[in-house]
Amino acid sequence: MARGVLAGLSRCELCGRISSVMKALPDKLEIPRRALGRTGHSATIFGLGGEGVLRTHGRTAEAVSVIHAALDSGVNYCDTAPAYASSMDYYGAALGERRREIFLASKTHDRTRDGSLRLLDDSLRRLRTDRLDLWQLHDLRTADDLRRIFAKGGALEALLEAREAGRVRCLGLTGHHDPAILLEAMRRFDFDTVLVAVNPADVHRLPFASTVVAEASRRGMGVIAMKTTAQGALLGRSGLTIREALGYAWSLPGVSLAVVGCKTPAEVREDAEAAREFVPLDAAAMRELEARTRDRASEYAYYKRA
Repeated sequence: MARGVLAGLSRCELCGRISSVMKALPDKLEIPRRALGRTGHSATIFGLGGEGVLRTHGRTAEAVSVIHAALDSGVNYCDTAPAYASSMDYYGAALGERRREIFLASKTHDRTRDGSLRLLDDSLRRLRTDRLDLWQLHDLRTADDLRRIFAKGGALEALLEAREAGRVRCLGLTGHHDPAILLEAMRRFDFDTVLVAVNPADVHRLPFASTVVAEASRRGMGVIAMKTTAQGALLGRSGLTIREALGYAWSLPGVSLAVVGCKTPAEVREDAEAAREFVPLDAAAMRELEARTRDRASEYAYYKRA
């Protein structure tokens, strides 16, 4: 607004203009949101992961400060798992009444019905909640995993029973080892979401983006990106910044959000700022980031099968 125009306004008109501007600011400062597939949730593109300081023991104060920083920044998707040390206990200590502000996702690494239901009981107790918004089959790696999960008495029975009982709302799967295993699991059951590893080094061997992400998008599933920096390996060596790594994941067609493990509230705020200022990368920028990871691609994709 021009200074001369402001000078011509009465005090009442000026206050009204300022009020209108101030009311408009929060919308521009919010983290962008995307539909998480057919879950009905509009997720912030930056979600808090269960790694970082959350995957520790005995650091409650630090972990709670990270969780609160995420909530205060507007993050509305939080990830955890029984395998992540004291992560669930930290969330239980931090959320309280703010539980309603977030979409809470956890997992089962057990491949049986009974073992998974025991994990769910323990998870809800530690998280201090009566439900999960998303319960996922954790880290699918082998054909034997699939055989056990989909067999009579397998973990899929636990997911279905928990959903029927209202203890979980949506069902998903996760993996970063072999795209073929995730694709086969998706063929066997209509999951709501997939949590999958994607970063600029992904394209060089056993890619997830062009296979799992593409198929999940075709099926209308929510796609949650993880390992966007290969646990920090992409930052520094390849010259990538956190904004470039996250921007790559956010620019992939079909990706709903990326979860990031954070060590400090400052890291949370940095990632939230990157999300707020995100501008989709064009094809040339995406190819350039991929090229910068080519020489050390095997190091950056350490989590994939040999």
